[in-house]
Amino acid sequence: MTRIAAIDCGTNSIRLLLADVTYQGDRPVLTDYAREMRIVRLGQGVDKTGLLAPEAIERSLVALREYRALIDEAGVSRIRFVATSAMRDAANRQVFIDGVEEILGVTPEVVPGTEEAALSFSGALSVMGPAHERPVLVVDIGGGSTELVLGDCEVTSAISIDMGSVRVSEKFFENVESRGGIPQAEQEAAIRWIDEQLDCAEEIVDLSLVKTVVGVAGTVTTITAQALGLDAYDPQAIHGVELGCEDINSAVRFMVDQPVALKASLGFMPKGRADVIAGGALIWQRVVARVCERTCAKGYTIDTVLTSEHDILDGIALSMVK
Repeated sequence: MTRIAAIDCGTNSIRLLLADVTYQGDRPVLTDYAREMRIVRLGQGVDKTGLLAPEAIERSLVALREYRALIDEAGVSRIRFVATSAMRDAANRQVFIDGVEEILGVTPEVVPGTEEAALSFSGALSVMGPAHERPVLVVDIGGGSTELVLGDCEVTSAISIDMGSVRVSEKFFENVESRGGIPQAEQEAAIRWIDEQLDCAEEIVDLSLVKTVVGVAGTVTTITAQALGLDAYDPQAIHGVELGCEDINSAVRFMVDQPVALKASLGFMPKGRADVIAGGALIWQRVVARVCERTCAKGYTIDTVLTSEHDILDGIALSMVK
């Protein structure tokens, strides 16, 4: 048995998966030893400045020092560190790379959006059985980017869009939620922009082919927790849940219409997500609505979408042993 460490460094959070690897025939199987998340907002202001803020770098390095201790304690044999949207966009990323190398002893891999999409797809499908129809659309809404990945067992088309919960919030919602929920004018402006990004995405990914939708990552799991009425975050209750469009829309409306303080008080809301969840929620709502529109035009309807707790972290881990 091999124990490995996978790290996903995103725009809003840095996550760690410590997993044991066994095999069923030639197929690697992951068993979680530990999953950790720290919301550090590495991508703070990157959309506007093109630079990682010094305080964001320091927050992230503090989290990685904690991870180093966990990795040492677990006795892992390999580490892979994958960085995504914020690091792709930042002109001064070498400063952070140097810090990561000093703490972890590995060089961060700043992967292109297409590889990020493929890793998310691999992770999500690693725990899906044959019951769900294919092709599957995996939707990974991060802080700085959103990946739409379509495929059966392998990826057939994919796109990474510079559109995420932090990016939408900084672009449209900065300094407006203090008065309560998001004002209507800002909501409409954000939705127009999101729809424009999806128009471009559809030139690459044909949403009319989708038979099953799987949402992954923090925005989707948080929306699911709200829809389920959870008092605390419960991965086992969230993973594999299928929600109807009305359930999703109701949860999205809550995240858009309620003040940050109320959202931050929810038992399942991680510290550091409440102020950007509205942006991610609108992305999720517009993606689901568009898939429903496109498939309905083809003569069938997707009534529910699936939430998965397995995502790019699992994909990173699997990439180390395949």
